[in-house]
Amino acid sequence: MSTPSPAVERARNQGGRAALLISLDFEMYWGVHDLYPVEACSAYLGRTRSTVTRLLKLFREHEIHATWAAVGFLFHRDRESLLAGLPEILPRYAKQRFSPYPGLAEIGADEAEDLYRYGASMLEEVQATAFQEIGSHTFSHCYCAEEGLTEAAFRSDLEAAVRAARAWNVELKSMVFPRNQVNPEFLGTVRQAGVACYRDNPKHWMYRERKRSEESLFRRAMRLLDHYVNLSGHHTFSLADVHPELPVALPASRLLRSYCAPLGVLEPLRIARIRAGLQHAAERGEVFHLWLHPEEMAMSPEENLAAFAKVLEYFSTLRESRGMESVNMGELAERVVAGVGENARSLALAGF
Repeated sequence: MSTPSPAVERARNQGGRAALLISLDFEMYWGVHDLYPVEACSAYLGRTRSTVTRLLKLFREHEIHATWAAVGFLFHRDRESLLAGLPEILPRYAKQRFSPYPGLAEIGADEAEDLYRYGASMLEEVQATAFQEIGSHTFSHCYCAEEGLTEAAFRSDLEAAVRAARAWNVELKSMVFPRNQVNPEFLGTVRQAGVACYRDNPKHWMYRERKRSEESLFRRAMRLLDHYVNLSGHHTFSLADVHPELPVALPASRLLRSYCAPLGVLEPLRIARIRAGLQHAAERGEVFHLWLHPEEMAMSPEENLAAFAKVLEYFSTLRESRGMESVNMGELAERVVAGVGENARSLALAGF
């Protein structure tokens, strides 16, 4: 077989430059409303604002591009605005505890009164920081694989998220499905809403999306171990393997878990696991997609921010030595779609 010409290789690789992609699931109490009472979360949720400020400081220091997938509730500054912006069709889950709407009866008048359910002040910080993209985590932290959620309710939820973002002059281009419950049946609705990309799950059995009722203790234990020891691979990906059809699927590589004191002795392994993924991507001209929850970072902020700083410092060395770059989801999706036209032109010049 003949060796492909440089033009063909460029076309196949779509540029082939290694990149660190970061996405954040920004939820506040809405991300755990079905699991815990607000009192159980108040300590770390109360620290989330200062943690977001420190995260953004790290991003500025290392010139990090990131996507903040925000629950739509957080765009509203007060109860009156939030209630006026609710979807026309509310979800009717088979398990009613999944719906956050009954909890709106307890929400405070505004962010000053309720630190756990509002997020406008933090979104303002994100919006004022260079290279940060605000994306969607649905309007109500919508569970897209659970029984009872219809396409009509999901569509109404996403329309409410789009309206809330537009009030901030934000056009939602990127999306993260809550609890990573990617529902292929809803992707047409995502595309129609103008969203260009979403975070997909790694293609490995322990990371495939499932209903919460189908989750197993064994699978959770294996995922925990995988954060310290390489059991499933690095899950980096080449842009040449990303299908350009909208919405573009951008697979996750690794979750930056929160520091766990009982496992503190294993912290060097946790950081080394992520650094190895970055190195793997840098050597192959691929993308390493790291994701995290700012609220979980606030659980042990000193340990978590110190660990994250080590990751970003290592990325900076790879940027200098190998030309690795930082991108957010919207930027990468644009590159994938643009690469289709560039590839066609390169292949034509190569005689294909």
